[in-house]
Amino acid sequence: MKVLKNADLYTPKHVGISDVLVAGTHIVRIGPSLPSLPSALEAEVTDLDGARIIPGLVDCHVHVTGGGGEAGARSRVPPLPISEFTRHGVTTVVGLLGTDDVTRTTASLLAAVRGLNEEGITAFGLTGGYHLPPVTLTGSVRTDIVHLDSVIGVGEIAVSDHRSSHPSVEELLRLASDAHVAGMMTGKAGILHLHVGDGPRGVSLIDEALARSELPPRVFHPTHVNRRQALFDEAMDLAEKGVTIDLTAIRVASGEDAWSAADALRRYWDRGAPDDRVTVSSDAGGCIPSFDADGRITEFEIGQTGSLMTTVADLVDTGVSLEQAVQPFTSNPAQLLRLARKGRLVEGADADLVVLDSTTGAKDVMAGGTWHVRDGAAVVRGAFE
Repeated sequence: MKVLKNADLYTPKHVGISDVLVAGTHIVRIGPSLPSLPSALEAEVTDLDGARIIPGLVDCHVHVTGGGGEAGARSRVPPLPISEFTRHGVTTVVGLLGTDDVTRTTASLLAAVRGLNEEGITAFGLTGGYHLPPVTLTGSVRTDIVHLDSVIGVGEIAVSDHRSSHPSVEELLRLASDAHVAGMMTGKAGILHLHVGDGPRGVSLIDEALARSELPPRVFHPTHVNRRQALFDEAMDLAEKGVTIDLTAIRVASGEDAWSAADALRRYWDRGAPDDRVTVSSDAGGCIPSFDADGRITEFEIGQTGSLMTTVADLVDTGVSLEQAVQPFTSNPAQLLRLARKGRLVEGADADLVVLDSTTGAKDVMAGGTWHVRDGAAVVRGAFE
């Protein structure tokens, strides 16, 4: 048992000074000045002295096996170790495949997901990758979601990108239908997570799919929608139709035709778009390339998990309340992914939380009731770190 006393609690709603009681892997009691526990229980007591705590971050787009490969085998990004997540406040991840769905497979992805779960954070996976027909383990998207416990959807299927299979709207609807029905059968998210490239068609394929089907808009989850400014405007229109859009926390140079995740969120909120229909992910381990006119890579960066907390700090530093700032990183993705015990600090939730320092960075991180980070240093590391 662990008692966190005098925490300035954000659930993410701001509650104020509270004590939090953790038993095993769950939060079992929250309240002001909880009574002392009997000494025989040997509870670990930590006085946070008014430090802010928020839910552990839910990163819904991570290349846990490593991404890349577009510039040859030497450009394959290595797998990410557990401390790469926990040091930056991430306690739940969704792993996926990208451009390389040939040398990286659904089987290897799920093995990496299993390893992260064994090491103490929560990890899920998406079946498929950029291309059609999607790579699966059991032979179909629907049966992967139904029969494989850790598979909660399909993605990242690429659209509006020269690396994609250029799917038709009919093919997209078939995938979305399979994901939706499998989600209904299992209580899983059943989402179609879509990589949106910088092609001129933008999100038009998603818009057409919505118009031509009876599928609920929540099934579609387009990501990277802040990569072009005009694309982001199109994505906000989708959010107002019920689609949850995903921003990528990437570095944006001055004058670049893109929005940083922080700038995009500010514009999203200023427009009055629905608060719960926007998420932010890191693309950690993924290759973020630039191409020439012939489709060859000229340079690339690697997605970083730390970009999420940096974005939260940026928002807070520019006057956004912490309560509002953390929702796209916690309760919003947990709601979309149907993870009832994630993304919120309430009684019965998983004990995944982040104690913030004075600069809105991750000072201490708990995942499943276990401290993984103390005073900014990882105290739990993977087998090969």
